[in-house]
Amino acid sequence: MLNVDEIVHRIQTIIKENELSASSFADRIGVQRSSISHILSGRNKPSLDFLAKIEASFEEVSFSWLLKGEGNADISSPTAPTPMETPTLVENEIIPTPKQMISVKNEELIKIVHYYADGSFEAYTKR
Repeated sequence: MLNVDEIVHRIQTIIKENELSASSFADRIGVQRSSISHILSGRNKPSLDFLAKIEASFEEVSFSWLLKGEGNADISSPTAPTPMETPTLVENEIIPTPKQMISVKNEELIKIVHYYADGSFEAYTKR
């Protein structure tokens, strides 16, 4: 029988070794960010489709390693990292502060949630 906790631990290892956040991991494998949160927190079990997306997105990861921990997974060297464009600063450019960026919708902010790669999170609610 498969040990789901060990599978989740291997998923966390992939995230950590590739220096990804839970959200960037979700984007990379093409799933909703909430799916990652639910799986890492133990609320949901990873489906076969979910594991297939990981296996397809990380060349160095195999099903046998994901499911049973068998074989080698050289997860310390990510495959084809997505190049990020380096922003260029223009002289006298006005950079919005976080408060300005949040109030784009002209709505009051009521909650901020930080999700961590280990499946934990912190929520900050306006009182």
